[in-house]
Amino acid sequence: MSDAYVVGDPDGLSPLLIAVRDAVARELHAQVALRGERIELADVPEVSYQVTVQVERTLRAWQPG
Repeated sequence: MSDAYVVGDPDGLSPLLIAVRDAVARELHAQVALRGERIELADVPEVSYQVTVQVERTLRAWQPG
């Protein structure tokens, strides 16, 4: 059992993982909107790259709170 459950975090995620999850969700939402509500198989490498860029930015900016 992770410590997150012990302290009552319903997601069971650390604050860092919550920030990463949110960055991934925001970028996927943006990519789906950019691509007309559909990500084609050929677009997966570019989408993955963009998600990775957002995760890197999140990790660089993240401050333990």
